[in-house]
Amino acid sequence: MYIEKNLDHFVQLNLLDQPTKRFDIDVTHLPVKSFTVRLITIQEASPMIQDWHYSKSTNGLMVSYCFGLFSDENLIGVMIYGRLGMANAWKRYAEKMDDVIELRRLACIDCTPKNTESYFIGKTIRWLKRNTDIKLIVSYADAFHGHSGIIYKASNFEYLGLTSPGKLILDSDGRTFHDKAIRTTYTNKNGVKSLKPFAARLKKRLEDGIAQYVKTPGKHIFIYKLAK
Repeated sequence: MYIEKNLDHFVQLNLLDQPTKRFDIDVTHLPVKSFTVRLITIQEASPMIQDWHYSKSTNGLMVSYCFGLFSDENLIGVMIYGRLGMANAWKRYAEKMDDVIELRRLACIDCTPKNTESYFIGKTIRWLKRNTDIKLIVSYADAFHGHSGIIYKASNFEYLGLTSPGKLILDSDGRTFHDKAIRTTYTNKNGVKSLKPFAARLKKRLEDGIAQYVKTPGKHIFIYKLAK
């Protein structure tokens, strides 16, 4: 089963029956420098990703660091770094896998002041420089979702062009998944390898026609060098 949908259809689907978003406050009147950034857990980050990131999911992510952006004690943004999603993709950028990390998710509430996201990225970059030996950050702006990487350009990332066209899995609720998500496995305490529960559910939804494969254009590639 393989079908092609255009972006307008995706956007319309994604806007249907949206529940009230969590963390929905207005901080546009506050100065960006009043916001603080600190490490949080993936459990704390996931609800905001579900409500405010187009992927709506953290399933299958290889998570290294999660950061929260706070106004007082109100969570207004999250950022997730982890190993690159594509096997061996790190070889394009570094001599060792541990030298490179990917900015996997970035989401902020809508009502924030100008430059909030670039301020947030800058804070996490400084933390990574001080506390890790990582040499390079990679991030992708997904053209399928209408993103061109404006935030990364404003944060002094270097643009490297586009990845090859690909495909993803579009669920009926608007969530998207990498096409390899249905092959995500784990090994239980008895040493038996099985599909992760979310992968098994997604595979079943594909088989039932509830989720579908969608052709996608390439993604815009951006890098930031933490070390010369």
